[in-house]
This record gives sequence, structure tokens and C-alpha cells, in this order.
Amino acid sequence: MELNPSLTEHLKTIDTSSLVDRAEKEIINLFVSQGLKVGDALPKEMELAQTLGVSRTVVREAMLRLRMVGLVESKKHRGAVLTSPDLIKPLRKSLYPTIMENKTLQDLFEMRMVLEVGMADILFEHIQEKDIEELEAIVAKEPLNADNTIFDIETEVAFHGKLYEITGNTILKDFQNMLLPVFQYVHSSGLLTSPSTSKSFISHRGLVDILKVGNAEVFRNAMRKHLDNHYQRLFVYKKSVG
Repeated sequence: MELNPSLTEHLKTIDTSSLVDRAEKEIINLFVSQGLKVGDALPKEMELAQTLGVSRTVVREAMLRLRMVGLVESKKHRGAVLTSPDLIKPLRKSLYPTIMENKTLQDLFEMRMVLEVGMADILFEHIQEKDIEELEAIVAKEPLNADNTIFDIETEVAFHGKLYEITGNTILKDFQNMLLPVFQYVHSSGLLTSPSTSKSFISHRGLVDILKVGNAEVFRNAMRKHLDNHYQRLFVYKKSVG
């Protein structure tokens, strides 16, 4: 029996994306149930297709998605292997500050504030004398009378990047690198030349002094004041004149 041509055409246009979605989830469930670890070789596409009861095309598309998020990688002479995903990579690919809403930029900056204020305990646990020396070398490039109108993009990135590095937390460091386009955009936009309504200001030098002789709680409060200066100019002042 031959199918009606119009019916055949309809079948060709059926969206298989939901099937790929399910296959992707089932493949991950299979990896988990089999107790696979990072570096383990994965079943061939044909084996997965037979196990899941779907076409090889569906499995190939599902595996491509897993490669894109960094969960699967192709190795020479080994085929596909399980890898540890780069959690920041998908976010980095979609980070375009110039086409983001102000609310999104504000949310990102608030996330940065939470992380940098919250890293105080980790900093004091890991910081060494050589780290203090490197931080002092960075802030030595700033004017001695730096006030709350000073914002140098190179010093800002170098100083805060060093803090992330000291924590020894790779994801934190990757997050800071992800935000570099945002820093660059904010710097070039001229937003940080706006007057600050912040009542107090802690400079980079002040933060280094606290790292030398203070404690985590004092540093948390100081970092909050340091970043609040930027926050006020970026969002509070901008909103008031917008």
C-alpha cells in the first residue's frame, strides 16, 4: 500500500527535536547508571541507538549536543570519551554586553559582588607572602591619592583577577575571565565617569592592607564598600538620570 503523497510530506516535516531531547537525557542517564567516570570510553553511536530504540541520526544529534557542552569529547584511536564539562563555556558564548538589558548587566554585577565579598575566607586561607607582593606591585601603578572616581580597566582586571587566582578555585577564575567583556564594555561606555553617591570608598591599596593585617570579616566589609562605589555609578546614578 502506497502512502498518500500529502501524508508523506507531512511525515517529513515532523519535528524530531523532542526525540533528540529525550535521547540526550537517556544517554546521560545511561552514563550514570553504568558508573562511567571522566576519561572512560563511551558506547558507539550504533550501540546507543539500539539500546535506546531510536535512529542513529537522533543519537548523533544528541551526542553533538553533549560535545557542545563539553560532556563528551572525541579522542584519537579511542572514539568518544566522557569529559568534565566546562560549566562557564556556555555562558561565555552568549555574553554580549552591548545587546544586554541593563537589568542583566546589573544582575551580573551583583553576582560579582556576592562572589568577591564571599571569597574572603578562602582568600585568607590560601594567601601567601608572594601573593601580597604581587598585589602591591599591581596597585603601585595607581595614583597615591586614588579616590572614588578612579577606574583603570587594566588595574581593575589585574587586581581582581589575582584575588580569584589566590583562591585556587578554577571556576571562580573562569567566571572572572567570562566577565572581562563586561568590564571592557563598562569601561569604554564611560559609565564609571559618573559621580558616585557612595558614602565611603575602599581603594585597592586599602584592600591589600587588610589582606596583610586584617581578617576575613574586615575584608568582606571593605570589599563591599569597594564594589558598591562602582555599583552606585553604574546603576543607581544611571537610573536617576535616565
